Amino acid sequence: MRYSVKELFYTLQGEGAWSGRPAVFCRFVGCNLWSGREVDREKAICRFCDTEFVGADGPGGGKFATAEALASAIAARWPASQLPQARPYVVCTGGEPLLQLDDALIVALHDRGFAVAVETNGTLLAPLDLDWICVSPKANAPLRITHGDELKLVYPQAEPEAQPERFTDLTFRHFFLQPLDGPDLERHTQATIAYCLANPQWRLSLQTHKLLGIP
Repeated sequence: MRYSVKELFYTLQGEGAWSGRPAVFCRFVGCNLWSGREVDREKAICRFCDTEFVGADGPGGGKFATAEALASAIAARWPASQLPQARPYVVCTGGEPLLQLDDALIVALHDRGFAVAVETNGTLLAPLDLDWICVSPKANAPLRITHGDELKLVYPQAEPEAQPERFTDLTFRHFFLQPLDGPDLERHTQATIAYCLANPQWRLSLQTHKLLGIP
């Protein structure tokens, strides 16, 4: 399989259960819920995406002909370390990474010692042997991944299909609400805090990378 990658970068995970953990981020090109073009945003299924995933022209991005080539590029961004507890960690994201992430790439990354995480909208089935699955459901999109490690719901979404109550019976280890970014972020943050306090199954996720000014 040929892989199209927007960007590869090393940073701290800014969201969810692994917030603060060093990680290589592999941002794949493409999504099945929005073209990535602003002209299409209002008609898209997901209209609040805050990432750039069009074109393989970002830092470290490009076209990779094989899983081995992409895995080697990812591994090159992890700092050298002899400490066994500092297991390399890669977050496959997008766009929608499951349009491209496959068994061959997971095997190649595991062979290089990486734990492999995915951040997905949950509309496509995931390959086996992933080490961490984070699902971020979107309104009006069919949810095919109903179990995993982390469910991270952007809140509030106006549509009834995206209310937190819809997801509480799913089999995830962690449930996070993340305030919807944008001009009303402060109001959304306060609403998210209030919901978590009233429904302690849910935990607050903040985009700490934005607060810190890091990628």
